[in-house]
Amino acid sequence: MNQNRMDLSVIEAEMLARAADCEPGKTFCPSEVARAVAGQAPDAWGAAMVPVRRVAVKLALEGRLVIHRKGKPADPLDFKGVYRLAPPRLD
Repeated sequence: MNQNRMDLSVIEAEMLARAADCEPGKTFCPSEVARAVAGQAPDAWGAAMVPVRRVAVKLALEGRLVIHRKGKPADPLDFKGVYRLAPPRLD
């Protein structure tokens, strides 16, 4: 997978679509996004995880997505390890 602007826009669109479909209070795994955009090769999604994380951070900084770590919102500029994604709360 190339990491050019087109790829990042595809990742962003997929991520925002999943966030829009996410039930209130629920999160989704960034690997779901990677698998959706990576193509048919069984292991291709692994290479997509770095750009997926980059897009998640960008969207979180814009307030369009929330990054969760251990069930709680995380600082988009300071989190490590396994994370999940959710739409921002509207209440």
